[in-house]
Amino acid sequence: MSKWAIMQLNKGKYGNGNQLFSEIRQAEMWTPQTIIPVNTMPPYNTHFSAYGLGWGLADVKGYKQISHTGGLEGTVTQVTLIPELHLGIIVLTNQQSGAAFRAITNTVKNSYMGIPAEDLVAQYSKTAGNNAVEDNKITNAVWEIVSKNQKTKIKTDAKKYTGTFHDNWFGDIVISEKNGKMYFASKRSPQLKGEVFFYKENNFVVKWDNPYFHADAHIFYENDNKTIKMLPIGPDTDFSYDFQDLEFTKN
Repeated sequence: MSKWAIMQLNKGKYGNGNQLFSEIRQAEMWTPQTIIPVNTMPPYNTHFSAYGLGWGLADVKGYKQISHTGGLEGTVTQVTLIPELHLGIIVLTNQQSGAAFRAITNTVKNSYMGIPAEDLVAQYSKTAGNNAVEDNKITNAVWEIVSKNQKTKIKTDAKKYTGTFHDNWFGDIVISEKNGKMYFASKRSPQLKGEVFFYKENNFVVKWDNPYFHADAHIFYENDNKTIKMLPIGPDTDFSYDFQDLEFTKN
């Protein structure tokens, strides 16, 4: 990874002068393609943020920053490049916390930019903890209503809500009923499956079979139950689920 980062900082060159990609191609990768909203505030006073070709782009303290994160269950990573400082920072973690890699990355980055040292681990940990408390509060409130519905034995006509639904990007999902219970299953993403519970009128929630997702979601039925839209229950749900961008139409 270090050799790869150095190659990026050397404009595509590696080893004894080998060229993996041209400076023109690198400039294209590091050119904004999609504008991202940004709040300008200390200590970096970022004025622009964008997505290039596979890279996040921003200005930090007057320097151009090239970065990207990544992750799988139980691990998250971040690579940050500051070409003008010939600085590359790589953080690989064995935990699922963006606050962890941000604290390490920004501590190193700040030392190069003359920004006074602070205990970013403590700061970001406190913020993450507060977010988790709020997320749990909202999520627990939803499941408490679901539990109350089950105790009062509110009945729903599952046939009105079951069927195969299609999203042009995500593909097909199937909402099925078995032994009085409803289930969600994605054809394209087999792990995305779980039991569906009634929440309130035309609004169900799904609890994924895989608890490590931490991404239980609302299911909203619209247009006489012919359309499904989704939203994460908890505000701290990982952005990459992108439930809000899906719109399923009944086949």
